[in-house]
Amino acid sequence: MGNGVPAEFFKTKLSEAKIHFERALDCKHTEFDDLYPYMIEHPQFFWYKRYVAWSELLTIVKLCEQLGEEWQEQFSQQQVDYIQKRVMSSKVLDYWFETNDSKEHVS
Repeated sequence: MGNGVPAEFFKTKLSEAKIHFERALDCKHTEFDDLYPYMIEHPQFFWYKRYVAWSELLTIVKLCEQLGEEWQEQFSQQQVDYIQKRVMSSKVLDYWFETNDSKEHVS
């Protein structure tokens, strides 16, 4: 497509967004803490922080798809499924770091 932006740029941005989301999941410090220090007092803080990080991740993935850049290789198949569904469900929060979905096969 020759959009003038190197593919490496998108790989880096995607990696940063993934790390940001994973740090938010783990309740670790992110840029969000610096932007909204007053929110740490609020019980919804970690929910907002995760929501912002998830939105950022989906935005970068959407840009990659629109520009024909590969994005799935940085994620497990299960994580790709979550991203493609776009909804940050409790399953995403609980199982993002799971390497397999064996729990889902229990009947």
